[in-house]
Amino acid sequence: MSRVRTRDAAAFESLYDAYHRLVYGIAFRIVGEAAVAEDVTQTVFLKLWSAPERFDGGNFGGWIARVARNQALDIVRRKSHSETELSEAMPDSDLLEERVFSEIDAAQVRRAIAQLPAEQREPIELGFFGGITHAEIARRTGTPLGTIKTRIRTGLGKLRSALEGTVAV
Repeated sequence: MSRVRTRDAAAFESLYDAYHRLVYGIAFRIVGEAAVAEDVTQTVFLKLWSAPERFDGGNFGGWIARVARNQALDIVRRKSHSETELSEAMPDSDLLEERVFSEIDAAQVRRAIAQLPAEQREPIELGFFGGITHAEIARRTGTPLGTIKTRIRTGLGKLRSALEGTVAV
């Protein structure tokens, strides 16, 4: 790092070669998308090159892992925030579904979910109860993203019908 502080490009390349897989791996586990993980990796190393004094000693691997984690979490938070803004502009049917799920008894929801076909139930459970993104569900199941979104949407429509009347909306 002392060589990086003097703008030694070869030293920086050595650090990159030694740690870029670690940074990418951490980012990918958090963001779940290869392109975004690559962006996080680039940002982390750009920050390192631009401000090498931020590392003030200790375990470099632990430090850069923490920087990668924080950068990836920032991306997730920004994405979550933008999705929250979008949800305010959703059509009324989406708002109705959100309200139903926020006010209904969890046991009723689980019973209704159990009645769904597996192709709809599984992605809904992974997304809503497992906290997994649609893209990650598609990747894990080997199903196209559009198909996952359609199955979740169809399943939510069936749940809405099944739970209709159990909540005053």
